[in-house]
Amino acid sequence: MATTEVILREKIGNLGAEADVVTVKAGYARNFLVPEGKAYEATKANLKHLESLKANRVKREAEEFAAAQETAAKIKKLKLEFTLETGQGGKAFGSVTSIDIHKELSEKGIEVDRHAIQLDGPIKTSGKQDLEVKLHGDVTANLKINVKVAGEEEAAAE
Repeated sequence: MATTEVILREKIGNLGAEADVVTVKAGYARNFLVPEGKAYEATKANLKHLESLKANRVKREAEEFAAAQETAAKIKKLKLEFTLETGQGGKAFGSVTSIDIHKELSEKGIEVDRHAIQLDGPIKTSGKQDLEVKLHGDVTANLKINVKVAGEEEAAAE
């Protein structure tokens, strides 16, 4: 297979970030990366512009890191509460998923990718739990949630 080297202009998942010189298949570079403006061909002239691309990359990464730390500080202050419904016999049904947590965070004004919420599986039990939210490669925040079962209070009162 024919391959070629290109200089990335922006971050591309599973390939690299801007200013990276990567080897890709010639057809991928010719038909997608270069025409879409996502990469330059790695010529001698373009390699001279690499320093400016690296400066842009450093600036972007610093901004992303600062934003992630700010978001982490907001998340650490939060305590989210969820209530599960109960069926006959007082058994809880339903669960709390990353989608539910994402919606609750959005309502509080905190925007995170729902895939950043580290949840092993749906939460089906009541009680307090700590979850990790991976905001950046180096920044994680602990989110405290409390899951209650509707009707638990009435059952305890009886």
